[in-house]
Amino acid sequence: MKRALQTTILLLIFSVVNAQNIDQIKKDRQNYIWGEGSGTTLDRADQIALGMLINQISTEVERSFTILEEEVRSSEGGNFKETYNSVINTYSSATLKNTERIVISNEPDAKVFRFIKRADVEKIFIDREDKIVEFAKDGEKADNEYRVSDALRYYYWSLTLLRSHPNANSIKITEKSGKESLLISWLPQRINAIFAEINIKVSDTRKNGDLIHHTLFIEYKNQPARNFDYSYWTGRDWSNIFGSKDGYGFVEYFDAHDVVKEIKLKAEYVFKGEIADNELRDVMSKLDIVPFRNSYFNINLGQTAEKPVSKLQQNKAPAYNSGNISSVENTKPYEEVIDKVIDAINTKNFEKARQNFTAEGYDIFCKLLQYGRAKIITKPEFEYLKFENSVMCRSLKMSFNFPNNNRSFVEDVVFSFDENKKIQNLSFALGEVAEADILQMDNWSEHVRLLLINFLENYKTAYALKRIDYIESIFADDALIITGSVLKPNKSLDNPYINNPIIKYNRYTKEQYINKLKRSFASKEFINIRFEDNTVRKSGKGGEVYGVQIKQDYFSSNYGDTGYLFLLIDINIPDQPVIHVRTWQPEKNPDGSIYGIGDF
Repeated sequence: MKRALQTTILLLIFSVVNAQNIDQIKKDRQNYIWGEGSGTTLDRADQIALGMLINQISTEVERSFTILEEEVRSSEGGNFKETYNSVINTYSSATLKNTERIVISNEPDAKVFRFIKRADVEKIFIDREDKIVEFAKDGEKADNEYRVSDALRYYYWSLTLLRSHPNANSIKITEKSGKESLLISWLPQRINAIFAEINIKVSDTRKNGDLIHHTLFIEYKNQPARNFDYSYWTGRDWSNIFGSKDGYGFVEYFDAHDVVKEIKLKAEYVFKGEIADNELRDVMSKLDIVPFRNSYFNINLGQTAEKPVSKLQQNKAPAYNSGNISSVENTKPYEEVIDKVIDAINTKNFEKARQNFTAEGYDIFCKLLQYGRAKIITKPEFEYLKFENSVMCRSLKMSFNFPNNNRSFVEDVVFSFDENKKIQNLSFALGEVAEADILQMDNWSEHVRLLLINFLENYKTAYALKRIDYIESIFADDALIITGSVLKPNKSLDNPYINNPIIKYNRYTKEQYINKLKRSFASKEFINIRFEDNTVRKSGKGGEVYGVQIKQDYFSSNYGDTGYLFLLIDINIPDQPVIHVRTWQPEKNPDGSIYGIGDF
């Protein structure tokens, strides 16, 4: 009884103090902005209070949105007030992190009071400005590495968020050269500069059944474009989006009497379907797409292309031709098998190629063909390499597209032969840049470098083909598996250390992680993984143990994200590689680093 009375008295004291604080804040309009809400639940009351607060903030900053106002008023039928209100509401999640909350009464008659100091309103926009600049810098880096799609994607996403920012006229980027530029002019200039440097020609034309197939070669700044996404005009509509790789793409038309003399192609730069960031997705849905006239290309079918030697090939000697790795002298038996496989794919009579596979190899082959509607883009000059007790054939360019999705991917397929000249494995090759990051480590043996490339290719392919059995086999039973996110705490009198991030970790056992993957795989029509920015370091202990840091783009039919992956790989037994540590984080640490070999 005594304890209940004490509790009641304390609640009354808190209520009186809160009431006094709220009354003081309401009266002090010069220093505070506030909102109040009621509802049957705390969540509903909080949303109403937040909405009232946002409306008041909206009035405070409306005059700063000059770029958005000019854009909307210049468009036919544009309503600035309506668009502005939609855009300002995209800051609601940011506002939640920067405002104080007082619960006046609990459910079922919930009442919530929200407030913020006028001096702190600018902090609401700081996180978005950081993201704008980060996207722009990611775009610049991709641009310098001939990753055209990545550059366009990051530049346009930066521009989209910039259009939603009150300080759009003053946000700058410090370029790699050290020059400072205003993003509001720099971003459109960079996007248009990319389009101006793209050159597309037809490198091969062939008939396949009722289809005319044109292989495209795509250059950027006179080098093969590492990636480039596009759609093409079919005569009635624009096609699905196709993703080229290392300079190669394709278009197909049904064979008809009215022969196509020119290919009309449109570069993809919006990448709306690949947005994993909720804030960006929200802003994108509120704003009109910015049209870039230079994103359209007309390709003359009379012009043919010859593949130039890329800078990677110019600057780096081949790493396959000495030591434990060497080219195969008599390639004819392997060529005969590959020709049969190509014929089986083209005629869709897969069974007749079964005798050229091991049982496991044929199972992987079938999974690969089921991955997407597989088509061969072009038959290259294959490279046959001796590796361990096998022979590697690199690589066959194929495209994969999916009936319930508007994306198509190009992959280089690598074949691995056993001692009996049967195909025992297939994998998707790394891109030239990712491969070169490993090949350039001249202080390691070529054998180790190829082991690492082979492992990462199998790792990437296992996720694409949903090979749970393989993934389970490469993780150590006691593997450390972590996903982490950086949380930014609110600054207040009780929490003055605003610059100290809080890292939230999700740690899984191997069994938990595999079960999580099974559920994820079951819900997805396809998965496609792209690696960039590979950094590989050898551990100082444990023999052949390596830490691999990778920026990973993950695409699937119902989810996509970009993040940073770290793998600690043990290859002391070459045919039984083991992952001891796997971490993934959605963004870099505050100091610009990501988890690496020194953290474990």
